Amino acid sequence: MSEYKVSNRYAKSLLELSHDKNVLDKVYEDIQLLLETLKENRNLRVMLQSPIIKHSKKKEVLRAVFSNKLNNLTQSFLDILCNKSREYLLYSILQEFNVMYNELKGIQAADITTTLPLNKELRLKIEAVIREVSGKTLVKLTEQINPELIGGFVLKIGDRQIDDSVSGKIKKLRRNLLV
Repeated sequence: MSEYKVSNRYAKSLLELSHDKNVLDKVYEDIQLLLETLKENRNLRVMLQSPIIKHSKKKEVLRAVFSNKLNNLTQSFLDILCNKSREYLLYSILQEFNVMYNELKGIQAADITTTLPLNKELRLKIEAVIREVSGKTLVKLTEQINPELIGGFVLKIGDRQIDDSVSGKIKKLRRNLLV
């Protein structure tokens, strides 16, 4: 079975179980903590991916790192992943959970990359465009700064990408000239 299917099934199970036990929002917070920790800590990601390190040791490390920080359901879920030798899928499971949570709550996640931070007025305009494009009322906009864009922005809404950056236009112009 593909890693995507396995990750999808685990994420769906966690979402449904947390919803049934009325701890969905708490589990969502735990998922955000786990994702942020994995993004910031390369060593933890590598350890979870390693086939050399025993699953029991990975379980101990996860318990030590997240002790008293996670809901019991989330901690049990991590234990199950380790017991089933699926901890290497943790990051992709967490991402799938986010997608499913956003869909359940009617939230449209979007990423915008600019050269400078957005001011409040521009942020509100971009969120209005995202609502119009997606048809959803709630928007979760993640901002990233990349000076290499030179100017403009790159907006990702689901599987759509709008590249209105200067560097993107230069690349497009270069391709057209070389053809």
